[in-house]
Amino acid sequence: MNIYVGNISYKSTVDDLGNLFAEYGDVTSVKIIEDKFTGRSKGFGFVEMGDEGGQAAIEALDGFDHLGRNLRVSKANPKEEK
Repeated sequence: MNIYVGNISYKSTVDDLGNLFAEYGDVTSVKIIEDKFTGRSKGFGFVEMGDEGGQAAIEALDGFDHLGRNLRVSKANPKEEK
């Protein structure tokens, strides 16, 4: 399951997010989206994990205060083909 994670603290790292989501199941990958010019986090990212653990993580972490910001967590919409 691909999970969208919004409102990520700019201090948060890939390891921070991975460890947070790992409490709910095996995490396959974590990506924080960065500005291509500055390299600074854009404040959102994606976590890939199994369906069962992913659903549990969404339910538990949506609205969760992580590093001073309330995360927005939901199932990611599939990327549209152009």
